[in-house]
Amino acid sequence: MNEGKPVNERLLEAWSAIEATEMSLADKLAAYERASRQIVPETLAAYDRMVERTVAGETLRSAPQVGDTLPDFLCPDNEGHLVSLSTLLADGPAVVSLNRGHWCPYCKLELRELAKSAEAVAACGARLVSIVPELEQFSQQMASAHGLLFPILTDLDLSYALSLGLVTPPGLELKQLYERAGIDLPRFQGNEFWLLPSPATFVVDQNGRIAARFIDPDFRRRMPIDEILAALRALKQT
Repeated sequence: MNEGKPVNERLLEAWSAIEATEMSLADKLAAYERASRQIVPETLAAYDRMVERTVAGETLRSAPQVGDTLPDFLCPDNEGHLVSLSTLLADGPAVVSLNRGHWCPYCKLELRELAKSAEAVAACGARLVSIVPELEQFSQQMASAHGLLFPILTDLDLSYALSLGLVTPPGLELKQLYERAGIDLPRFQGNEFWLLPSPATFVVDQNGRIAARFIDPDFRRRMPIDEILAALRALKQT
């Protein structure tokens, strides 16, 4: 029975089975949340408490809004090349997705769905990029493992996420749970901060203006792919 297998193996099996379905991204995220709540209920309860703290606090309220200009960035990609937002916007709009890292199952579900939509994004004349707070070796590992052909950029010391007001401390409870699960943020990020970006997606027009965005205090929720494409198609018509 599955109950006799190691927790990480059970989580991976649940993730793989869900990822292989034809469900929407929102349904996959919800299904994985339900499955992991059965396998690691203490971790999901800690997530719930973290989300409650985020909702109650000031975190995320200063993040850029629709109509604002998204600040430029200059980050290395997983091959060591520096990439800026202004360069991405040279030929059209962009989809900028901030993610937690290669270890996050919710981020991997989102990024794989974005990869599947890459052709539709390109048909709108847009570029797609993900920004993670991890060192290049880990972003490269994620890109290779999941067939991500769009740039995966490293936000060193979470400087860009901090500038957007999109950083959340996991807190001592989750830090201890992560350490027991082998999620070594200091090694992945190359710092001792124990901070995480709040996942966010921005659809940005060629002038850098935010045409659509998705920011949710609950990192287990992500922008639906059809909403991203609808925003890009609307830009194409203007």
